[in-house]
Amino acid sequence: MSRSSSASSSSSSRREFLRRSAAIAAGAAASAAAGPAFALRRRETPDERIAIEHRKLGRTGLDVALLGFGGAEIGYERTDQKAVSLLLNGALDAGMNVIDTAECYVDSEELIAEAVGHRRKEYHLFTKCGHFTESGGRGSDWSSAGISKSVERSLKRLATDVLDLVQLHSCPLGELEKGECIAALEKAKKEGKTRFIGYSGDSKAARFAVESGRFDTLQTSLSFLDQEAIDLTLPLAAKNGVGVITKRTIGNAVWRYDDRPPSGYHAEYWRRMKELDYEFTRPGRRDDEGPEGPAGTALRFVAAQPAVSVMLVGTTKPARWRQNAGLLSAGPLPKEALEKMRSRWKEVAKPDWTGQT
Repeated sequence: MSRSSSASSSSSSRREFLRRSAAIAAGAAASAAAGPAFALRRRETPDERIAIEHRKLGRTGLDVALLGFGGAEIGYERTDQKAVSLLLNGALDAGMNVIDTAECYVDSEELIAEAVGHRRKEYHLFTKCGHFTESGGRGSDWSSAGISKSVERSLKRLATDVLDLVQLHSCPLGELEKGECIAALEKAKKEGKTRFIGYSGDSKAARFAVESGRFDTLQTSLSFLDQEAIDLTLPLAAKNGVGVITKRTIGNAVWRYDDRPPSGYHAEYWRRMKELDYEFTRPGRRDDEGPEGPAGTALRFVAAQPAVSVMLVGTTKPARWRQNAGLLSAGPLPKEALEKMRSRWKEVAKPDWTGQT
């Protein structure tokens, strides 16, 4: 695409985004046509809600809004309770119905319970287990007793009698193959402590989890910078009725960094972004360009994967869920744009560009 046509497209996208934002602010249910493979089911909503696509979470049958909330940031960043309450209540008011967290995300579970525990019937509550330690420090325990204690701790911290989903959290392949941790989760399900069980992780371990037939869901890393799952696990998950939840959905938004971050996921994703050199991530592109800006394109890329039911995006900013939902109102990326991005990945991606757990 030439720079002149790119600028024209960007300008057009910005005008469209502003039009949609105005409609949302006025309480209109903005809707946009999607490809025939995506039959968007829109709900009749009060003025403060946003029309957002809903999908079924695999064989669980849970009706889930495509955009969910990931609770890692509010825990690790020690977010103020008042801000968390404003964030989560505002998102629920706007149409969100999935909240995902983990017992090792510092005090995320407690922050969530305090913020929206009184609205428990309005959302599906997911958490993860496997990192419980008696001392409360960092560590892992994949024993039956450890998983049981982790689930009990989450029930107490989330102030609920039953969880909608408990997931093994980045459990190593070797532990999955032993089977003790899976049996412990199945026991919790049988006892009515959780309605469904899942695996959260990537690569070979994620493939094993899906092939085992023992999990209802798979939570896995998937973004324009993390595409391994598209071929490795998503087709099999769809075939087996395993609901797919995505984490790191926007690749840690690394387009916002002028220079490579010092370490961690941000550094790895930034390196991949520079090598892939997608037009929408180049310097000068901004999130306020609307659905075809960096954030909008990143979200719509994942939304275009038919096996995906819920996309998790974490934030500490109260208005962010509504803003991201507005970007998704344009629908998943068109087939041509999706294929172009996939082709570039297959051309550039290195063998070590595996899922970033």
